[in-house]
Amino acid sequence: MDLATAILSEHAVEQMAKRQIAAEEVQRALAAPEEVLPVRSGRVVAHAMSGSYLVRVFVDVDRTPPEVVTVYRTSNVDKYRSKS
Repeated sequence: MDLATAILSEHAVEQMAKRQIAAEEVQRALAAPEEVLPVRSGRVVAHAMSGSYLVRVFVDVDRTPPEVVTVYRTSNVDKYRSKS
């Protein structure tokens, strides 16, 4: 699955503006995620570190191209990292 080709939904763009997350930061997370975890059927979350924050990018992969549905940053890295 190539997340780098994902497009941004209107909601994702709004949330990025509200949370002051640059499109370049999202693209980096999609191009080289540190991990990709399933959320539910057809949706994954890509994780990438940005400084001391974990960027979480939620992507619907059940469509072509994949679509980013929302994005946020958290300092609570251990809560969301895969334990395996």
